Amino acid sequence: MKHGKATGPDNISVELIEALEDFGTGKITHLLNEIYDTGQIPTDLSKSIFIALPKKSGATECELHRTISLMSHITKLLLKIIMLRIRNKIKPEIAEEQCGFVGDKGTSNAIYILRTLIERALEVQKDVYLCFVDYAKAFDRVRPDEIITELKQLNIDGKDLRLIKTMYWEQTAAMRIENKTSTFQYIKRGLMMQRELQGLYNTLESNNRDNKTKTDSPYEAPCIRQHK
Repeated sequence: MKHGKATGPDNISVELIEALEDFGTGKITHLLNEIYDTGQIPTDLSKSIFIALPKKSGATECELHRTISLMSHITKLLLKIIMLRIRNKIKPEIAEEQCGFVGDKGTSNAIYILRTLIERALEVQKDVYLCFVDYAKAFDRVRPDEIITELKQLNIDGKDLRLIKTMYWEQTAAMRIENKTSTFQYIKRGLMMQRELQGLYNTLESNNRDNKTKTDSPYEAPCIRQHK
């Protein structure tokens, strides 16, 4: 994990974890193994703090702010481990043209494919039709039960699935404004804070939508997917 990252509600920094060396590693390993075996997550590890950062100086409207979530670095480690465990189950479900949230692929790949397609169409004097879908605020609208349904269909290991369900249903959050923090409340919608899990759901949903589009449409067309 990178240094200099803000701490979560437990106030445990990456630097502190590293300073504990083997002692800290042993304690964290024991804790994560216990969490994995029981499916129970300590309250502090299911908390996050939301902070609104202005996109530009003097911003007063909500739309002009970017919300970030501060969570325990131990929780981040747990989520990373779960993602590594289920990645092999997910990989066969991701189409080759998917560029978002896929290792060794990114925006540059999608742009290259699109440019090549357009150049080829110009050479043979064919029309190219592009459809851009804006997923803005999509993550905030996702229901946890939808994520669980997607994962069940992939036959994810029961313990991994149980942990993900626990993290979604028991997650709480508070708002911090000018060094004042509100009370913690349960989150009823949206995805848990980790980018990998957000990307997982969006990737699977994109595949489902695109497969349905290809099935329903009488035309054949390449589909390039890139999520921010």
